[in-house]
Order: sequence, then structure tokens, then C-alpha cells
Amino acid sequence: MHLDALLWLFLPVFVAGGSALLSFYIMQAKMEVSLSKERESLAEARATINSQKVMMDERVRATEEAVKRAALDEFLKDFRVEERSYVRETKSLDSAQRSMVMQERLFFRNIPLSNWVEHEMVVEVGSDLTRLQEQTSIFTAASLPAGSHAGLHTGDGRLPISKLLDNAAPARPTAPRSNSLIPAHAVFGAQ
Repeated sequence: MHLDALLWLFLPVFVAGGSALLSFYIMQAKMEVSLSKERESLAEARATINSQKVMMDERVRATEEAVKRAALDEFLKDFRVEERSYVRETKSLDSAQRSMVMQERLFFRNIPLSNWVEHEMVVEVGSDLTRLQEQTSIFTAASLPAGSHAGLHTGDGRLPISKLLDNAAPARPTAPRSNSLIPAHAVFGAQ
């Protein structure tokens, strides 16, 4: 009887231990399921935060570039070039030369940044000064050749102006000059 009493005494302990062990494993499985759900939602939140961070960084970068571009445009609007031009005539005993001189200067707002940079282009070179003085205007009646039909045409069917230009003295060859108004070595900022 002793053995039966011990069995009846330890049977509830075994049942309680088994049910405790069973409830522990069930609760642990539930905890793992809820933990996996929390990890999944946390991973989704992190992915959303990372994508928003990347988008925000790109927006900030684009905004900074737009602001820098606008600031540079505003800064460059304050630079301007002032230009002036005139005709220069150089006369000597045996020749005369007419050239167009263009000067330009760089300004920041109203502050000059450079001296006048001068570009000269030869317009006309003449060898006879008296002939150039006589031909100040080709539209005057004195410059038309005699025998023209009331100033309309010459005998060979050409206008008197074109014939007068053909009769002008040939130009003396000069040193080759660039047609560009801005030389490759423009000096801005030289005082």
C-alpha cells in the first residue's frame, strides 16, 4: 500500500509538471509568432524610413543645387560689358587709313573690373590722300563720271558707283589680322 500512496501522491505532481511544460511550449510558440510579426512590421518600417531618407536626401540635394544655380545666376547678372566704338583716321603724306576701334570694359554692378580693352579693325586703306578727300561721298554729282545717262548707267551697263569703286586705288597689303573682335588673349582684370 505504500507504493499506491506514493503513486497517488506523485501523480498530481507529474500532471502539474506536464501541463506546466506543455503550457510553456505553447506560450513560447505564441511568443515566437508575435515576435516574428513585430520583426516583420519593424522591417517594413525600417524599409519605409530608409526609402523616405533616400528621397529626402535627393530632395535636399536637388534643392541645394537649385539654390546654388539661382545664386550663381543672380551673381552673373551683376556682370556686364560696356562697349563703345568710334572711327579712327590715320593720315600721312602718302597714305590714309580708316579703322574702326571698339573698346570694351568689364563691370561688376557699377565697379569696373578692367581697363578699356581696344580692338581695331582696318576698314579702308588709301594710297592717295587727295583722292580720298575728293571722294568723301560717292552720291554727289561731281563724283559721277562724265557721259553717264543722267546718273543711271554708264556705257558698259554698270552703275557709276560700281565703276567708281573699280577705279579706286588698290589697297596696300597689311599684316594679317584676326576678324574676331575679342582676341584669344583678352586681358580682363588688368588695371
